[in-house]
Amino acid sequence: MLSKSQARAFFFGGTAVTFLIFIGLTIYSLAPSNDQTNHHNITEQVIKGKHLWEANNCMGCHTIMGEGAYYAPELTKVIDRKGAPLVKAILQSPVPWAPNGRKMVAYEMTDEEADAMVEYFKWIGQLDLNGFERIVSPLAKDK
Repeated sequence: MLSKSQARAFFFGGTAVTFLIFIGLTIYSLAPSNDQTNHHNITEQVIKGKHLWEANNCMGCHTIMGEGAYYAPELTKVIDRKGAPLVKAILQSPVPWAPNGRKMVAYEMTDEEADAMVEYFKWIGQLDLNGFERIVSPLAKDK
């Protein structure tokens, strides 16, 4: 059992070590060489696609980078998996798209809107995800 002074020294020593580790990891994560944001590839089309994503509440069914609902497929790497022409066709379809019994709203997007969404998906797909693309919810897998 530790004496009162030993316990105090152990507490302050542990706090100091933890604080130094925290500061070191913060500096490491903010280093320019560790930037994984892909911010230099953000275009007006990407921004418009992001606004469309939010305006249409796509996250109510889909996920991007693990965030969102798990009713429909994960869309982080959808362009790599399905290709831009199919994604654009689905977004422009006048009838609800219903793979595997799950029905997606027919958004009937214009060419400009669908192109913006595809650009947003391409940009998201280029982010360095540290291997996340291998982890997909079993409920959200594409068939």
